[in-house]
Amino acid sequence: MAYDLTEEQIMLKDTIARIAKEQIAPGAEKRDEEAKFPWDMVDILRENALFGADFPEEYGGSAMGMLSLCLIVEEVAKACAATSVILMVHELGTMPLFLASSPEQKQKYLPKLASGEHLVAFALTEPNAGSDVSGLRTKAVRDGADWVLNGAKIFISHGDAADVIVIAARTDTSLPGHKGTSLFIAEKGTPGLSIGKHENKLGIRGSSTVEIIIEDVKVPAENIIGQEGGGFPIIMKTLDFTRIPVAAQAVGIGQGALDYAVQYTKERTQFGKPIFSFQGLQWMMADMDTQVEAARQLTYKTAAVFEQLPKNLDRLPKEAIRFSAMAKLFAAETAMKVTTDAVQLLGGYGYVKEYPVERMMRDAKITQIYEGTSQIQKMVIASTL
Repeated sequence: MAYDLTEEQIMLKDTIARIAKEQIAPGAEKRDEEAKFPWDMVDILRENALFGADFPEEYGGSAMGMLSLCLIVEEVAKACAATSVILMVHELGTMPLFLASSPEQKQKYLPKLASGEHLVAFALTEPNAGSDVSGLRTKAVRDGADWVLNGAKIFISHGDAADVIVIAARTDTSLPGHKGTSLFIAEKGTPGLSIGKHENKLGIRGSSTVEIIIEDVKVPAENIIGQEGGGFPIIMKTLDFTRIPVAAQAVGIGQGALDYAVQYTKERTQFGKPIFSFQGLQWMMADMDTQVEAARQLTYKTAAVFEQLPKNLDRLPKEAIRFSAMAKLFAAETAMKVTTDAVQLLGGYGYVKEYPVERMMRDAKITQIYEGTSQIQKMVIASTL
């Protein structure tokens, strides 16, 4: 399958690169230190109509497709991984609506999400349900025209900033988790829905990660996504789709670190000449460049594969699932290695916060963990062979 970039996509990539360099990169260090949700970055993404990049035109989106979204995420991540998370979480929280919501739900929620007027979060992870999504303990009980939800979620990106939260809960505890789980749409300000602990993280510190407490939260019956008990397949399909932007983020982080390391080694002089001239360091950077480019091509290929898939498929082809997991796995492992090597190339300067590569190394780590750890990706890949 061809996945060469179109003229429009090349222009998009160049435009986002300029925006990232001029408006996003300058505050990246400060956002990392302050560890607060960056509303100023939300404004920039809104002004440039980036929230709706992968949204259908009928709901106010640009319908650019998955590959274009990945180009945007990659360029933003080069400058600031935490800002790229805003777009990734938006895609993650909205994907269940794309895949399985009713026409009425789409009409109600998607337009304001497409414009970025409203933000969204996906409340899935729990203390006992991380890699094992079927281990959910949050419960939903039918009460007349409503569902009443009780439980707690952890590690929820932007849960405190979101206007709309998609919540996974068990609606039939007599069945295994992969059969008795449903998805619900809850709105900010719903009684009983509150924010608990704010996590103090290693990386992507300019992105908020919180606990969500759910105490007798009443959700109208019409806010269930898809069929009762049909949530697990939607969750799995959602992750298959949204692992691809995570791979693009990892590519961007790796490229950003490589670019900085190359520039630094050409300017840094030791033993009377630029350290870039030493073969040992050249070989390191040759490996870094090769790995980043391989991760990029696998990510772009995967995005192209998914762009050909109807979102209403009951089951994704094994090839698509395999590509999604491979792209996420390889790009994440590459980002971690390349950023670590970038720190090494800068020596002592790489270890201090005055230079960005130590932040990039910290940011890269989460790509090996969220939306399925590297170990889970290997299990997914193997299951398709």
